[in-house]
Amino acid sequence: MSNLTVFDHPLVQHKVALLRDKNTGTKQFRELVEELAMLMAFEAFKDMPLHQVTVDTPLESATQNVIDENSVAIIPVLRAGLGMVSGVHALFPTARVGHIGLYRDHETLEPHEYYCKLPDNISTENGIAVVLDPMLATGGSAVAAIDMLKKRGVKKIKLMNIIAAPVGINAVQKAHPDVQIYCAAVDRQLNEIGYILPGLGDAGDRLFGTK
Repeated sequence: MSNLTVFDHPLVQHKVALLRDKNTGTKQFRELVEELAMLMAFEAFKDMPLHQVTVDTPLESATQNVIDENSVAIIPVLRAGLGMVSGVHALFPTARVGHIGLYRDHETLEPHEYYCKLPDNISTENGIAVVLDPMLATGGSAVAAIDMLKKRGVKKIKLMNIIAAPVGINAVQKAHPDVQIYCAAVDRQLNEIGYILPGLGDAGDRLFGTK
């Protein structure tokens, strides 16, 4: 599918395997999420627009291509998405960070908004928002987060997930076919309570050492 990128790089596959392991502790889990986010961002932003500037080298002036780093906004979905922010920030240290708060009803599995704070630079023509959430399960939270961005005037949106389920991918593609999805692995299915199988458990709990 044209708007879905699944990473097959050996480093990505290796880190995903470590991430899934139930014996991986909180510190290593957090580091792996950050590393995967950085590796994925490298590919996800390969289509960033460039503009030319003149740079003075020690020997002469040269015309070079640069990106407008201020046009990038990192939007983690609370709380698990916070674990991916540092990885993307390693590539775009000047990128601003917004936050979207959603919680999932454990009975209906429907998302509910409780917080939204966005930087003001992403509703411009060149503004790009990258939505971060380690898990794309039912797709409800991702669709809701993208809805929230579009309602606030954001036009260019990318979605980055580490593990995705087919039902979640389909939900985002149906609701937002213009949004490019990037994930490190596509898993088999969801269980009866909406967790991805084989998955890696609850990403938020494993990131922050909670249960």
